[in-house]
Amino acid sequence: MAGIVVVFDFDRTIIDGDSDNWVVVEMGLAELFNQLLYTMPWNSLMNRMMMELYSEGKTEEDIANCLKRCPLHPQIFAAIKSAQAHGCDLRIASDSNSFFIESILKHHGLLDCFSEITTNPSFVDEEGRLKILPYHDVTSSPHGCNLCPPNMCKGLVIERIVAAIAERERKRIIYIGDGRNDFCPSLKLRESDYLMPRKNFPLWNRICENAMLIKAEVHEWSSAEEFKSNLLCLIDKIFIEEESDAGSISSQLKSSECNLATMCIQTHETLSPQTLQVPH
Repeated sequence: MAGIVVVFDFDRTIIDGDSDNWVVVEMGLAELFNQLLYTMPWNSLMNRMMMELYSEGKTEEDIANCLKRCPLHPQIFAAIKSAQAHGCDLRIASDSNSFFIESILKHHGLLDCFSEITTNPSFVDEEGRLKILPYHDVTSSPHGCNLCPPNMCKGLVIERIVAAIAERERKRIIYIGDGRNDFCPSLKLRESDYLMPRKNFPLWNRICENAMLIKAEVHEWSSAEEFKSNLLCLIDKIFIEEESDAGSISSQLKSSECNLATMCIQTHETLSPQTLQVPH
């Protein structure tokens, strides 16, 4: 199944919650975090939180142990493992950071499933403090996208992936996300690609409001079970279409359980305002 690239968001997609919020709450930083929330960009704020943990004597290992307690749904685990077993090229594009993502994936035995993780870089300095940096240098090389936060434009990430796979061979992309900063990369997908937004989350809302801008075929999901079934059915669908084009088999889906319905984004009722705290 080398013809499929699956790009996952991380927070509220692979994990149900938000890794930044998890660390802030679990390590007792919520009060300071809320005091500083509107005084600096999110990425800078998380770096400031790591400075606070260091000043309290917390170590890299303490933070990693906190992240290991972050739950990951068994159906999401199974979906990732199944997609890998089908030969898909799995990647992550996230506005979290490399230490958080890698710590969680490694703990759950999923880190080796991904060929690429594009996120805000992080490292432990010589003093033992975890530092979180922006993916795009906001001073020397701003990305200039008004749809994305200043530290990272996921649209540029998808543009790079599309350009790279177009040079080598025909591949299809399945993009899975939930947040406002997943809308820009959604606009970069082609008609041959697929988009899986989490229903009633900011990306889904934006798609509902801007249906005509989306070229990819859209399949919404609400639960981990739907995440798994929709992803695997799309993989089956692409596999069958490719084999059918090659004249090998009929165009009937090999999985009798697949029952994909394209999201009817033009007819959804007005959505209630979201109460999510995290602005990404």
